[in-house]
Order: sequence, then C-alpha cells, then structure tokens
Amino acid sequence: MSRLHALVGRVALLGLAAVLVLSAMTRLVSANLAGIAEAPAEAPPPSAPVAEELELLLAAVADRDEALARREAQVALREQDLRVAREAVERALADLAEAEAALEARMYASDGASEADLGRLTAIYEGMKPKDAAAVFETMDPAFAAGFLARMAPPAAAAVFSNLQPLTAYAVSAAIAGRNAGAATEEPAQ
Repeated sequence: MSRLHALVGRVALLGLAAVLVLSAMTRLVSANLAGIAEAPAEAPPPSAPVAEELELLLAAVADRDEALARREAQVALREQDLRVAREAVERALADLAEAEAALEARMYASDGASEADLGRLTAIYEGMKPKDAAAVFETMDPAFAAGFLARMAPPAAAAVFSNLQPLTAYAVSAAIAGRNAGAATEEPAQ
C-alpha cells in the first residue's frame, strides 16, 4: 500500500513539473511573440530564467523523491518490526496453549487420584464394623462424613447410621439431603 502511495506521489510531482514546464514554455513563447511584434532583433532570449525555474523544480522533485524513499525505508522497517512482534505473540500463544494443556492433564490426573483415594477410604469404612466406623464418623465434620456415607452401599451406610449419636446422624443426614437441594427437579420446558 505504501508503494502505491509513493507511486501516486511521484506521478503527481511529475504532473506538477510538466504543468510548470508548460507554463514556462507558454510564457516564453508569448514573450517571444510580444518581443517580435515590438522589437524583433533587440529582445534577448528569456531562456535563463526558465532554465533556473526548471532546475529548481527538478531539485524539488529530487528532494521529494529522496524523502519518499526514506519514508518507504521507515515503513519497511516498521513492517519488519510488526512481523517479528506478531511471530513472538504467536509463539507465546502456542506456549500458553501447551502449558494449559499440560495443566489440564495434571488436574485430570489429580482428580482421578483423589477419586481413587476416596473410593479406597469408602471401601475401608464399609469393611469396618459399623460401631467402629460410627466412632470415626462422630469425630468428623458432618459434611465430610456425609461424603463418605453417601458413597457407601445403602446397607453398610444404614448400619453405620444406626450407631451414630442422634445429633450427628441428623447433621450428616441434613448435609447429604442439602447437597442436591439446588438441583433442578423437573426437565426444562421445550
């Protein structure tokens, strides 16, 4: 796009130069015609001022051309900088996506390990005598104990519940019942 602007600028300058040259030539021709009509042999040719104007115009065009070349070089450097920055951002995004995938894999593995640990503990509590398991659950926070009792097979959980103190059994029951209190009970209307 910048090359197109530079080309348009050069064409405009060349067009301006052509107009000025034609203007100078028109003045020269009209001065010569006027001079011929008044004094044909005595009028000196006005070519010196026209040549100076033309030289000044060409110098201005050359200066403008140099300025455009410098600007093109600056734009090219900026484009290069943008390209390098874009590549750095793309590499950083790829690294971030890779790190996110690794973290997700670790979290999945951690969740699986936690789930396996909870399953083993639940099996241990189910294998204990109900009175011994109830003694352990009495020392736990009711919400924590509710997590294990909810995972147990109903007959094993019932045996442990029957050995809990009434207030503890109530607190654990409320924790289990409250887990899904906010869950939807009906299917959404379609």
